[in-house]
Amino acid sequence: MKNYLLLATCLLLPLISHAQLYTQEAEGIFMLTREGAEHFAALALKCITQEFPNKTQHVQVDPNDFQQPAGYHPAFYGCFDWHSAVHGHWMLVKLLKEFPDMVQAAAIREVLGQHLTHDRIAIELAYFDQKYNKSFERTYGWAWLLKLAEELYTWNSPKGQSWYANLQPLAEHIAGLYMDFLPKQSFPNRTGVHPSTAFGLSFAWDYAITLNDEALKNSIGSKSIDYYAQDKDCPAQWEPGGTDFFSPCLLEAELMAKILPNEIFQGWLTAFLPRLKDRQPAILFSPVSVTDRSDGHLVHLDGLNLSRAWCFLNIAAAIKDTSLRQTLLAAAEQHLAKTIPQIADGDYMGEHWLASFAVYALFAGR
Repeated sequence: MKNYLLLATCLLLPLISHAQLYTQEAEGIFMLTREGAEHFAALALKCITQEFPNKTQHVQVDPNDFQQPAGYHPAFYGCFDWHSAVHGHWMLVKLLKEFPDMVQAAAIREVLGQHLTHDRIAIELAYFDQKYNKSFERTYGWAWLLKLAEELYTWNSPKGQSWYANLQPLAEHIAGLYMDFLPKQSFPNRTGVHPSTAFGLSFAWDYAITLNDEALKNSIGSKSIDYYAQDKDCPAQWEPGGTDFFSPCLLEAELMAKILPNEIFQGWLTAFLPRLKDRQPAILFSPVSVTDRSDGHLVHLDGLNLSRAWCFLNIAAAIKDTSLRQTLLAAAEQHLAKTIPQIADGDYMGEHWLASFAVYALFAGR
């Protein structure tokens, strides 16, 4: 364990250019380089076993209800908070699938094997069964857990399938939480941070499609139509909020690109964001700058650039309008180039989570 942590730390030191981390193979198609994969893997390996600092968000029910973070969450105790630990694990799985001979391959397998055990996942599952924890990480962390399960499910690897089998009870429980919660949620959360309903539905939809979970798919599809089908003129000129890591307007559009048939989506998008082709509102197309990356809320804006990029790419993939596609793809490229070189800045407030956003963005739109 100590050897790979030392290696990871060494890989973190320089800020390197985006050209070293990924290449653009074609319009809208970005390819993560092996150097980029190892650069990002180092960040996750550094944090998923780092227990402190830690924001547990635990509801304490009595004076004796107190443990260290790893006691509550033996699989996902690192990376400052539960959801970041989960998507750190997702990223390592994704990178190992794409680059099986990467320098940290053995280290990744070791830590995944330690964390994704039947017994550790059983404790994670039991936590969600407690009365005051049923809404824990709803729905941001839920979404990332399903994304991790989806990534393992599609991995043609004996180890990957073993880890999926261990995670499956928790994933199915989370899917059940969606099924229980969505009928009760009368209105969506239209926010640029964790409670975003559109984000939670988007990742859960991917899981439902991949695993052929028809009940979950139908529930998400129905609620998405209820929430968003009649929306017009999204006020994107009011974005971003000072701590946003999502664009509420783009996230909604990205979700509806998945839910609606392509020919219907194009018309919906025109009504929802009618000035997109003209790169308006301009603020939506302008990568944002971060004034202090040691501030855990201000650094959210780095995540905003990355999530905007994956939204631009996924929306572009769903439309046939060539001019609009080129506009969206150019915007995605600008947002990636602005932020990806800044992710390993030496401050834990960004480093514990941003690499996952970068990797997800670099595989979007395909």
